[in-house]
This record gives sequence, structure tokens and C-alpha cells, in this order.
Amino acid sequence: MWDYTDQVKDHFLKPRNVGELKGANAIGETGSLNCGDALRLYLKVNKNERIMDASFMTFGCASAVASSSALTEIIKGMTLDEAAKITNDDISDYLGGLPKEKMHCSVMGQSALKKAIANFRGVQILSKPGQIVCECFDVTDLEIIDAVKANGLETTEDVTNYLKAGGGCGQCLDRIEEVLESVKAKG
Repeated sequence: MWDYTDQVKDHFLKPRNVGELKGANAIGETGSLNCGDALRLYLKVNKNERIMDASFMTFGCASAVASSSALTEIIKGMTLDEAAKITNDDISDYLGGLPKEKMHCSVMGQSALKKAIANFRGVQILSKPGQIVCECFDVTDLEIIDAVKANGLETTEDVTNYLKAGGGCGQCLDRIEEVLESVKAKG
């Protein structure tokens, strides 16, 4: 059983801002229903690019629900530029921490937020830099490298816990290991 903080339990048992947001003018989606976790984030943004309201729909575990709920609470009232600076660690910190095996849920929130901001601004995100390693969760080699360096990830399991990469069909596990080894070799 996961060791959840009281804040995580509260946001899971009594999630805030759940459901489709009427009048939303920005939507960001991430994850994959086929592979286990998915999030759709709705924003209502005014002409000054201030987030007036936010809601979510998610398919996932307690951490996914809690992270999504927390994210909506964090960003309400922020400008898009302020919200764009929100990291997955900010979401986790707001919840008093997440188990390392569940950090990917906060990463999913950060990803959906970036996509919603791009959607509002009419910016099409064509593709991420780098090569796709995990097709289930759309994770690139550069994202893995950044996460390994920034968070001291050492194993394939660490990468899966943090980014969800390898947590679906598992066909990318060898490639994740190759990326990890290349980072270690460059030291």
C-alpha cells in the first residue's frame, strides 16, 4: 500500500473541480486510456490570460486524481505565464509529497497544463524534441535524460515511476535502459 499524505487522501476522496468545464477555452490532454492513466484539463481564461476557472477529468489512480485536483487549485487566478512555470514538483509539494512510484501523476498534470496553455494561445505542439522511446505515454529520450539528471534517477523502475515510461506495454524497457546507461557513461 502506498504511504499517502493527508492532503493526497483529501484531494482523492474529495476532489475539487471535477468534470467538464462549461465555457472552457483551453483544453490539454495527456496520457493514454489504453495504457492506464489519462488526464483532460479544462481552463477558462480571460482576455488578460488569467485563469478564471479550471477543472479536470482523469482516468487513473488516487495519485492521478489528487494531482489533478491539486493542479486546478494551484493555477486558479494565475496568469498563463505564471502557470507555465508550475512544475510537477510544485504539484507534489502542494500535496505534501507523493510516493516516488507515483510521481508520474504530477508529471501528467504539468504536461496537460502546458498543452492547455498552447491550446489557448493557438500554438500547435507538433512534436517534442528528441526521439519517442515510450509510445504508450509519448515520452522521448530527451525527457528521460532530463528527468534522470534533475532527479537522480538510477534505474528503469525509477524512470517508470517518474515519467510512466515503460509502464504500459513494456516494449520500451530496453531502450530506457540504453538511455540510462548513456547518461551514466557521460557522468
